[in-house]
Amino acid sequence: MSYGESRGLGPRDRAQLRRLLLWQSVFALVAVVAAAPFGGWAATSAAIGAGVCLLANWVFALRVFRRYRADAPTELALRIYMAEIGKIVLILGLFTLAFVTLPSLNLPALLGAYFAVQVLPALFASRPSV
Repeated sequence: MSYGESRGLGPRDRAQLRRLLLWQSVFALVAVVAAAPFGGWAATSAAIGAGVCLLANWVFALRVFRRYRADAPTELALRIYMAEIGKIVLILGLFTLAFVTLPSLNLPALLGAYFAVQVLPALFASRPSV
């Protein structure tokens, strides 16, 4: 490996990314369980919202955090922007597919679960491990 080249994330970064994705998975499960008392469609909608968020974030992480060269920051920045655009397209496509194929979706449960999985885990993952 030449000077300035990296194999990807360092151990600390990899641990933080793993922790964030784990917390997102936990919040996805909590969102579905919390929606279950409101009926089958609420739980299904929450599962779809949480699943779309999880899938989009995993795809983003895989695209951004593969091998990169530390001496090519513009290449890394372009990769981040392209991954974010791909993530948005994936989210919009999956939500469109869900709305077209499942007419009884519960919009508050779907968007609430998506929001919970996207935003809340970042508060927990950024905390140092005890």
